[in-house]
Amino acid sequence: EVQIVESGGGLVQAGGSLRLSCVFSGLTFDDYAFAWFRQAPGKEREGVSCVYRSDGSTYIADSLKGRFTIDWDYTKNTVYLQMNSLDPGDTATYYCSSRKTLRSSVHFCSLYGPAPENSDYWGQGTQVSVSS
Repeated sequence: EVQIVESGGGLVQAGGSLRLSCVFSGLTFDDYAFAWFRQAPGKEREGVSCVYRSDGSTYIADSLKGRFTIDWDYTKNTVYLQMNSLDPGDTATYYCSSRKTLRSSVHFCSLYGPAPENSDYWGQGTQVSVSS
């Protein structure tokens, strides 16, 4: 059974930092790419970051470079999203998702970033709220 569980969200003041965690089971880093998306009320879900460890692919949305970074711990089956210098515009529910990428025609973590319609598995999301 596949499970994806996000944690680490919360309420933070502008300028603060949060580190989100995505813990998964039933998947492997070698076969699957992992992505972070976010969705603010009334807006579409957007790709934030992704990683495919097998070929070293990583992606951070251009608008977030310099503030957000992605990293992982394969011994803990965990992908992290480090978010610094947060501002109210970062307020959203953050989701972790995954897609099998090994020998797939779709590279889930390409140069253009992840697309939500390509996700196979989703976590329940974690809320991030940034106050001004």
